[in-house]
Amino acid sequence: MKGGIGGYQEDALDKQRDIKLLKRFIPFLKQNKKVILLSVLLMTLLSLAEITVPFITRTAVDDYILPGMAKGVTEIQKGEYLYNATIAGLALFLLAVILFVLNFCQTFVMEYAGQLMMHDLRIKIFARIQKLPVSYFSKNTVGRLSTRVTNDVQNMQEMFTSIITFVIKDSVMLVSILVVLVIMDIKLSMILFLIIPFVVLSTWLFSEKSREIYRRLRANIAEINSMFSECIGGIKVIQIFTQQKKMVADFKVLNHENYVAGMEQVKVFGVFMPIIDLFSSIALAAIIFYGGGRVISETLTLGTLVAFISYTKIFFRPVRDLAEKHNILQNALASGERIVQILDSQEEKDGGAATLDTIEKLEFKQVSFQYEGGDENKVIKSVSFRVNKGESLAILGPTGSGKTSLMNLIVRFYKHGSGDILINDQIIDHYSTHSIRSKTAIVTQDPYLFSGTIRENITPPDSMISNRELDEILELSCLDSVIDNLQNGVDTRISQGGSSLSSGERQLISIARAFAHKPELIIFDEATSYVDTESEEKIRIATAKLRENRTSITIAHRLRSAMTADNIIVLKDGKIIESGNHDTLMNFKGFYFRLHSVA
Repeated sequence: MKGGIGGYQEDALDKQRDIKLLKRFIPFLKQNKKVILLSVLLMTLLSLAEITVPFITRTAVDDYILPGMAKGVTEIQKGEYLYNATIAGLALFLLAVILFVLNFCQTFVMEYAGQLMMHDLRIKIFARIQKLPVSYFSKNTVGRLSTRVTNDVQNMQEMFTSIITFVIKDSVMLVSILVVLVIMDIKLSMILFLIIPFVVLSTWLFSEKSREIYRRLRANIAEINSMFSECIGGIKVIQIFTQQKKMVADFKVLNHENYVAGMEQVKVFGVFMPIIDLFSSIALAAIIFYGGGRVISETLTLGTLVAFISYTKIFFRPVRDLAEKHNILQNALASGERIVQILDSQEEKDGGAATLDTIEKLEFKQVSFQYEGGDENKVIKSVSFRVNKGESLAILGPTGSGKTSLMNLIVRFYKHGSGDILINDQIIDHYSTHSIRSKTAIVTQDPYLFSGTIRENITPPDSMISNRELDEILELSCLDSVIDNLQNGVDTRISQGGSSLSSGERQLISIARAFAHKPELIIFDEATSYVDTESEEKIRIATAKLRENRTSITIAHRLRSAMTADNIIVLKDGKIIESGNHDTLMNFKGFYFRLHSVA
């Protein structure tokens, strides 16, 4: 799509044929087929009831009203005709009641079916997102993905509720009307048959134009949501650097693109609907002109002409409905393409079938890695090291040297390129990703906390950890003093991201979460980088306890964090330039030594 501001531009979607795309959603229909079939049955009955109205009208006019007005009819006969006409009127009244009941039942069942299908679709999309690799989320923003789970799914619901059953109803009605008209008078019905090809051609042209516009509209909405989500997340940065005007200007550009696409859709639909009305008027004029002449020449009854006029009006009503539903369909299919793109995205590979029972040794052998592009974009270059059970490793290096990338490879957030990563002398792909992560915990610089209680952020709802064990975890992580000052203790609710807590408190909760995970390998991404002195001391004590009897890897930003490690590797430009313990590296008087001299 053209346009887009910065990182908000939507990736191009693969254009899929409508039938192929619709087939992807058939499983959701099958899951609720009983409700769908009931809705279709009610729609069919509703259609048949509606097309019965003109037939009863024709019978009343030709068989009761006109004969009752003829000369020479006795009073007794007039009474019989009046009685029969009254019965016909009562039949139409009863039919109106039946139509009301069928409409109510069908609408209720249809909406119920739509809600069921959208419930299942949202669950499937959300479940698929949980299984996607981390690399997918680095290319797709939160706003873009949330749009697909909310707005795009809502559009699909409109397709299921407003199109599937209505199309069946309107199709049944159109076919039934054409059959009835042919039976009533084939010559008069040919007027409609001559106009139908022009209606079909107009619909096809409208489809081609509107589909592309809806693609743009859905992409624009995703871009707007992406920018809005990012701006809310970074509102402090925007305000401190007084960038409000620039952000508003960028938003105006995105919003204007959406406005332009919306106006194009309005113009196309504004031309199409009057064309359908024009064909309806032409058909009615032709039927009145031709049919009226035949009524005067007495080759056609007045009741038949009245019925033809009624059927023609009814005929173009579903045509208009189909046109409007086609508008909804194009919008839904544009959303469907975006949903299918998520469903077709490759899931994170789970590695091998073997279960990792314990981590005795972790080893990198000549490992290289790049996030994207060729060898010239490598962020890790032929890195080799080994950590045995119970040992501690510190990784030191300037910003951009590849420290965090090593952590991502250990927990399989990304798959390494050349070389081998070994666990217990087996390649990492031998073990399932789930079993590797179940033995590993990460404490990052800026831990993420979910909205909910502190307890829920430490232990998942299905955790078997008892209250006594939780108290021990709070004490080990030095979080107990923080909890004691909260009114609701460990059940205190926090906002998304833990914004209501200090950086130190968030770090302590993250350490408590790591304790609850009971890992064998713990990875620290310098947990004391952004905290005050008092919090730093608590975190230092808590991390020391967490390291006890565990293998640990620390991504060190401060030299103090690396000094006590059993082994230290120094990275620069993705390569190991020095390795050894603190004393060895100080005696070597290289990069590590110079860092201490500067400090």
